[in-house]
Amino acid sequence: MSIEGVKIYGVCMERLDHQIKLAKARLASNPAAAKNGIMVLESYNTGDMDDIIDILELYDLPDDTMDAVLNKLEEVAMSVSILARETINFDFCEKGYLCLYLKVK
Repeated sequence: MSIEGVKIYGVCMERLDHQIKLAKARLASNPAAAKNGIMVLESYNTGDMDDIIDILELYDLPDDTMDAVLNKLEEVAMSVSILARETINFDFCEKGYLCLYLKVK
């Protein structure tokens, strides 16, 4: 995949890199910090579709549905994973908030 034309929307790669380093340090000192092989890097403290669109600047969705948001988040996660050289994904936590996760290797 070429990085030309890749959009990462509202994900700041510098902040993400810092969060990954912190997560790996926590994991090194406490292997139980990863639950089910993943660690939360960031919580957006909302599960509201309109909030998610605004926070991550997902303004080019084909339609205003949660399915469109979830599809776009999957695309963004793939792009960010390639750039970060880590497996990153978006999902909702137990509270229903959107979170950015690091898959622990």
